[in-house]
Amino acid sequence: MMKNKVLVEVLVPVIEKKYDVYLPVNKRIGNIINLLCKAIEEFTNGMFTTDTSISLYSSATGVKYNINDLLRKTDIRNGSILVLM
Repeated sequence: MMKNKVLVEVLVPVIEKKYDVYLPVNKRIGNIINLLCKAIEEFTNGMFTTDTSISLYSSATGVKYNINDLLRKTDIRNGSILVLM
C-alpha cells in the first residue's frame, strides 16, 4: 500500500478524457496541477494546452481546491474523482 500517494481519477472536460493517476500527498495542489497539465499535454501531443487559469475541482462537491493547500490537508482520497479545467 502506498501511504505517500493516492489513486484518483482526473476528468479533463476540454478534451473529453479521463486518467487514473497517483498523486503525491505531500505536494501542494498548485504543483500537482502543473504536473498533471504537463503530463496531459504530452499524452495528447499538444491537443491539451495549459494556461494559468486551470484549476482542480472536486467532482462530488464542485469545490475548487486552493493551490496552496497540501493534498493531504484536502478531502482528496483514494478513489476521488477530480476535474481539471
